[in-house]
Amino acid sequence: MKRSDTLTTELKKAGMRITPQRVAICKLLCETDSHPTANAIYEKIREQYPSISLATVYNTLDVLVGLGTVNVLGAIGDGHVHFDADTSPHINLACVTCHKILDINSVHVVGLDQDVSSTSGFKLLGARVMYYGLCPDCQRTQTSLTNQGENDHGNK
Repeated sequence: MKRSDTLTTELKKAGMRITPQRVAICKLLCETDSHPTANAIYEKIREQYPSISLATVYNTLDVLVGLGTVNVLGAIGDGHVHFDADTSPHINLACVTCHKILDINSVHVVGLDQDVSSTSGFKLLGARVMYYGLCPDCQRTQTSLTNQGENDHGNK
């Protein structure tokens, strides 16, 4: 079963009507690694389904997060909440400048998940390990701007 089918099945079990718009939301979440915001999802789905409401997107996301089938990553310095359909144990790296989020797999996070679950007795629905920093592209840009500023200052 495809991951998006799993999400729609969970929505149905939760009592939500499975509409083409909700199927499209689930499919988009599962096919992207960009960690979209609700508004980004809305804008993309609206291209195919102009009648979709932002409330439908938010309600669908709220149920998916509540079911533990989608992780909410929160804001990453851009003032927007991001979502991740990959609930497997992994690390999210967020660039504080361009706001790109990358996934990094780590055996340490998998081990931590297992340790927390066995020690606490919790059935874990998801976890969030988020690191913040500057991605390589933004580091290069920052270095380039710094060097340019030093050159401009030295030429005065």
